[in-house]
Amino acid sequence: MGLLRKILTLPVSAPADGVVWLAARIAEAAEAERNDPSLLREALVDAEAKLLSGELGEDEYDAIETDLLLRLRAIPE
Repeated sequence: MGLLRKILTLPVSAPADGVVWLAARIAEAAEAERNDPSLLREALVDAEAKLLSGELGEDEYDAIETDLLLRLRAIPE
């Protein structure tokens, strides 16, 4: 009965399984990009430039800097 059920539900379950697989791959790629050390350093430099130009306040910069530095430290070497 299990094989018959699988065959009969294939038109519904296969696309759903594909969507779940695709969502997992997208999440992995997004996490890898989110924690890319070069992008994090670039964001830190950008935040500092905005602080110096007056676009960011001291408190906003501190929050951004703290977040970026914590993420950089969490990356395994």
